[in-house]
Amino acid sequence: MNEFLIAAILGIVEGITEFLPISSTGHLIIVNRFFDFTGDFAKMFDVVIQFGAIIAVIVVYWNRLFPFGGGKSREEIRAIFTLWFKVCVAVLPALIAGSLFGSVIKTYLFNPLTVSSALIIGGIILLVIEKKKNSSYGITIAELSYKTALFIGMFQCLGMIPGTSRSAATIIGAMLLGLSRIAAAEFSFFLAIPTMAAASVWSVMNLGRMLTPHEFQVATAGFIVSFIVAWIVIKAFVRFISTHDFSSFGIYRIILGLAVILYFI
Repeated sequence: MNEFLIAAILGIVEGITEFLPISSTGHLIIVNRFFDFTGDFAKMFDVVIQFGAIIAVIVVYWNRLFPFGGGKSREEIRAIFTLWFKVCVAVLPALIAGSLFGSVIKTYLFNPLTVSSALIIGGIILLVIEKKKNSSYGITIAELSYKTALFIGMFQCLGMIPGTSRSAATIIGAMLLGLSRIAAAEFSFFLAIPTMAAASVWSVMNLGRMLTPHEFQVATAGFIVSFIVAWIVIKAFVRFISTHDFSSFGIYRIILGLAVILYFI
């Protein structure tokens, strides 16, 4: 199959799954294996399209993330800096865990069995949380304490396990700690920026190679597709959870996990 078509498909998969609680890494592992898209370039390609999704978050939430310009008041500027301080606190556990266990996880856990198991377990947890708790109301991001932000960051570390979903781990942790659905989802978006940026730099440094001109073109195509799709999905996701819960994502995770087991068996 044409590499540009594969790049577009993977960009779509990344854009759709990165910020939904369904595991982008798990989906990319499955799709990469389906297309036999493996090797060092495939690993670097996955990093590039994840970066496209990061840029989408920054664009969508620019006014809430960038403290200067736009006639912002002192209170608004202070609130933005406070948000970034909370994000920095929350990202610390993932930076530490990634530096200690990142290589081991990539070596031993990036396989269909781990992905399928994590998908199913995460799906069950989402269903249980939504059944037992009304998460439409709760703490807003502005009310979030630094201590709670740190605990959310600890939950995010679970997302290092392929199939768990960084987004799902963060959202589940935030909801268990009292945040509303929308606040949990948006904080997971913001937390993704430094987390994924650090993971991208770490991955590129470990791969230790440059892209050829053709590889650069393929990666650029995937980056653009991922950015556009993620931009659309972020906005649609926030609208969806303003009137729905996460149960449908839990059901999807369980079905996909079972399908992965059946496919690879």
